[in-house]
Amino acid sequence: MPALVAPWKCRMLESIHLEGVGPAETMDLAFGPRLNLLTGDNGLGKTFALDIAWWALTRSWAGQPAAPRPGAISPTINYHAAGTVAAGGTGFHGVYKRSTQSWSNDWSNPLPSLGIYARIDGGFSIWDPARNYWPPRGDLGAPAEWDAPAAFNFTPSDVWNGLAPPGGRVLSNGLLRDWITWQFQKPELFATLTEVLAALSPHEDEILRPGKPVRSSLLDARDEPTLELAYGAVPLSLASAGMRRILALAYLLVWTWSEHRSASDILQQPPLNHLVLLIDEVEAHLHPQWQRRLLPALLDVMAKLNGAPAHPAIQIIATTHAPLILASVEPRFDPEVDRLITFVMRPEKRDVVAINEPWAKQGDAVNWLVSDVFGLKQARSREAERAIEAAEAYMGDEKSALPPDLRTKNEIDLELHRVLPGHDSFWPRWIVAHETVAP
Repeated sequence: MPALVAPWKCRMLESIHLEGVGPAETMDLAFGPRLNLLTGDNGLGKTFALDIAWWALTRSWAGQPAAPRPGAISPTINYHAAGTVAAGGTGFHGVYKRSTQSWSNDWSNPLPSLGIYARIDGGFSIWDPARNYWPPRGDLGAPAEWDAPAAFNFTPSDVWNGLAPPGGRVLSNGLLRDWITWQFQKPELFATLTEVLAALSPHEDEILRPGKPVRSSLLDARDEPTLELAYGAVPLSLASAGMRRILALAYLLVWTWSEHRSASDILQQPPLNHLVLLIDEVEAHLHPQWQRRLLPALLDVMAKLNGAPAHPAIQIIATTHAPLILASVEPRFDPEVDRLITFVMRPEKRDVVAINEPWAKQGDAVNWLVSDVFGLKQARSREAERAIEAAEAYMGDEKSALPPDLRTKNEIDLELHRVLPGHDSFWPRWIVAHETVAP
C-alpha cells in the first residue's frame, strides 16, 4: 500500500481518555485514521463510545448526554485529534459541571471535519462546520446573533420528510422531496445518488435502481420515489427496514457533501474533504449478502464522493456484532491505518476495558465466531457445543468432566445424532473414536 499523505491524518480522531464516566473508572480508546471496528458483548459501552466520539467531534450530543459514574469526583472527557503539522495536534479537556448538569465547552479547539452518525434507531446526526457554528460565532464568519443549530439531528421521520424547526427555516427537505427534485431538476446530484445506491447494493444481481415516481396514497398528494426491483417498482415507503437504512445512508452521504459545498460557496471558502462516519451496528437489518458488501463499498463510495486525492481524509468508526462484517474487510484491513477494538468485561475489577486487538485474518465467519473477538467455543447451538465437549472429554478419557446425562458412549452418540447434521465436520473424529474407545 502506498505511503499515506499528510491530509489523511490532518483532522481525524486519534484517542479518547475518560475518567469517571462510562463503564469503567478510566477508559482509553485509540483509533486508526481510516477504519475502526468496535466489537464486544451487549452493554459494554460500544454505543457509548460512539456517543463520546460524536461529542468530541461536535461538542453536541446525538441523544442523552453522558452521565458521570456514581461517586466520580472529577468526571472528564479528553480527546486528541491529529492536527496540522505546525500545530502538532489538537487536544481537548472536557469537565462535567454538576451545577448545570452539562459538559464544559471549549469553543477554541474545534475538530473541523464533516461528521455523520448513523444511529441504531434509524435516526442520523450530521455535523457541518460551514453550517453548525460554535461560539463565538462572530470569530467564525457568522453574525453573533445567528442561531445556527449545534448539529442536524434527524429522527427516522425527519430523514424522509425533512427537518424544519419553528421559525420558518427549512434545514433539510428530506429524502422523499430531494429525491424527486434531484431526479428532475438536478441531474448531477441524482447521478451521484444513483451511483452511490448501486455501490451500496446487496448483490450484483440486485442493484438498487431508482424508478419513476408514483402516487401511492389517497391521503398524500406527493409523488413518491420508487426502486426498480426484480419483481417491479416499489415505493420507498414500502421498502424493507434494511433497504430503508441503506437508502437513508446513501441519501445523507450525498446530501451532506452537497450541502457543505453549497454552504462553502456562500461563505466563499474552500470546502473540506475530511469526513468522520460513525455507524452503530453496521449489520442492522441486513442479510449476510449485504453485510459482506457494505463496509468495503462504503470505503470506496466515500473516497469518490469527496473527490479528494488517492488518500482522502475519511475515518469510519463502527460497532458490530457480526463475524461476517469482520470477514468482509480482511482484504482491505491495513493495521497501519485500521483498528479492531474489543470491549471486554473484567469481572475481578467490575469494569470494562477497550483492547486494541492484533489483526489476524480468520478466513471465514465461523473462525471469527470462535476467535478471541467473539469468544464462542463452537459456532453451533449450545446443545451441540455441550455434546461435542462431552464427546471430546470421553475420547480424552476425562470421565470426571462428563455431565450426568452424558456418561456413556451410547448416551453421547445419541445426543450427537440429535443435535448435529450428518455433514458436520465433527463426525469423522467421533466415528473413528466410536470404534476404538472403550464403552
